[in-house]
Amino acid sequence: MGSEAVVHAWLISFPGQGHVNPLLRLGKRLASKGLLVTFCTTQIIGREMMKASNITIDKPTPIGDGHIRFEFFEDGWSEDEPMRNDLDLYLPQLEKVGREIFPQIIKKQAELDRPVSCLINNPFIPWVSDLAEELGIPSAMLWVQSCACFECYYYYYHGLVPFPSPEQPDISVQLPHVPLLKHDEIPSFLYPTTPYPFLRRAILGQYRNLTKPFCVLMDTFDELEHDTIAYMSQYIPIKPVGPLFKNPKAPNSTVRGDFMKADNRVIDWLDTKPPGSVVYISFGSVVYLKQEQVNEIAYGLKKAGVSFLWVMKPPHISTAGLEPLTLPEGFLESVGDKAMVVGWCPQEQVLVHPSVACFVTHCGWNSTMESLTSGMPVVAFPQWGDQVTDAVFLTEVFKTGIRMCRGEAEDRIISREEVEKCIRQATTGEKAKEIKENALKWKKVAESAVADGGSSDRNLQEFVDEVRRRSVGVLCGESIPRK
Repeated sequence: MGSEAVVHAWLISFPGQGHVNPLLRLGKRLASKGLLVTFCTTQIIGREMMKASNITIDKPTPIGDGHIRFEFFEDGWSEDEPMRNDLDLYLPQLEKVGREIFPQIIKKQAELDRPVSCLINNPFIPWVSDLAEELGIPSAMLWVQSCACFECYYYYYHGLVPFPSPEQPDISVQLPHVPLLKHDEIPSFLYPTTPYPFLRRAILGQYRNLTKPFCVLMDTFDELEHDTIAYMSQYIPIKPVGPLFKNPKAPNSTVRGDFMKADNRVIDWLDTKPPGSVVYISFGSVVYLKQEQVNEIAYGLKKAGVSFLWVMKPPHISTAGLEPLTLPEGFLESVGDKAMVVGWCPQEQVLVHPSVACFVTHCGWNSTMESLTSGMPVVAFPQWGDQVTDAVFLTEVFKTGIRMCRGEAEDRIISREEVEKCIRQATTGEKAKEIKENALKWKKVAESAVADGGSSDRNLQEFVDEVRRRSVGVLCGESIPRK
């Protein structure tokens, strides 16, 4: 990597699984286009990534035509610091440390003959855009939810239409090019009684400086949200570059961002099952259900008579004091070889396995994109945040799923009878056939988007070309205006 050819993108991620995965996937896509990419997050998460995945901080890893490397930084708190679980306290700490150390880190990169050409962040750390402006470095932001949710937050932040309020808690929200959203279908952090107002503050933080990044990249694709993307592009320079987890130039890359080691026995187990016979269940990296709800899902699966693979991860670090969820006593023995329960699994491989019939999902955007791109029907089991909005799109717009619940705001336990009914609908009969056909259509469109010359591939190439153009200005000390 001669210095004359190095265009160096520096990616800074908020330390959460749902943030790290898409940003690292973007990093791999940028590397495959010939850039040197440095992926950076906190040391505490870096250690988890190194334990769980095949990554090293010693030397850059070749990917496609470029390379990716890793650097991790201390956030200034001890590993067992409970304040890390309070975003209102942790985000200012991250900003304080980041503003102190990144100017020095970036200066060092220039001394090493690999000056930083572009800074890219994801939500919750908007100060990266401010820092880039101060340092005279171009910046971009990766939005890790749908463009529809981006529009919801944009309209809320700018007060452009009425949203549910303490005075009018049950009003619906109508946005351009988005279906009418009932009060419990908007991203739930915007609801007046949300138990997570700190997440609303964290997400909306990015909207105060959206004029600073020269581009907002999105893990979606034009064909999926065409009208919404076109509409919002009038206000913000948006480039849809998803699905990011599909990388045609490095399809078998071993560089992964998981915090837990995947249990690879699951593929061998799936290989023993007939085509379309297994229900896959995973609620992502943070959602934590009530034990009573887990029991009802288990008995509903048993009543439906299906085989199932269930990812039942330990409680997230931010849910200190919660007991690990378990299946009812004697349940696994009663279903025998029809069930496999693991702590974490290689979801991308599971979703394309021929024996898997449907995916019971919390509808986080990463899982939503993976299901659509894998041609996998879903049973929507959203809880909060953008999940409740994604569930609307999966079931009513993309038409690839059955909705089992409406989210945490519903405040009820979904019975085993309802679970059984939804599982049967998603796996047998006319409805199952219809949603499978729709899922396979989206799979084809998504694959075309990231293929050479596809809509997302073109957008990514345009972004890379723009970073190359701007990097010349950075090397010369020039200020390049935003388009």
